[in-house]
Amino acid sequence: MGIFTNLETEFDIEIVEEFFSHFSFMIEALEPLIIGLEKEVFYTNNINEIFRIFHNIKSSTGYLKIRPINKLVTLGEEVLEECRHQSGVGSDELINWLLLLNDQLLLYRKDLEKDKDVLSPINHNIIKVPTKYLK
Repeated sequence: MGIFTNLETEFDIEIVEEFFSHFSFMIEALEPLIIGLEKEVFYTNNINEIFRIFHNIKSSTGYLKIRPINKLVTLGEEVLEECRHQSGVGSDELINWLLLLNDQLLLYRKDLEKDKDVLSPINHNIIKVPTKYLK
């Protein structure tokens, strides 16, 4: 029995389907928001929106006990909290790191769609948290 099937047996099927629908929608919205950090005019709004997405995913995966996704977005949320207190143009280091997180979330979505037994291993480059947030 795969992860998605386990979720459907442990939680109400409507909750699981709603989670998956919202999760898919939110991670599809991430890439343009992340790339938009290259422009100063979009930085503050996009950082806040990315933070909101991560926070929502963190809440739902915490409730559903999907620890790998929860840990990943918690890390992202912590970095973004620092970024929210700055303004300017996002650094290449930050943008590339956020794109890695997005790729990992997309991979997790595929794992859930395929009802795999376990989620894919995390890309180890994600552990290298950016130290420079602005250009």
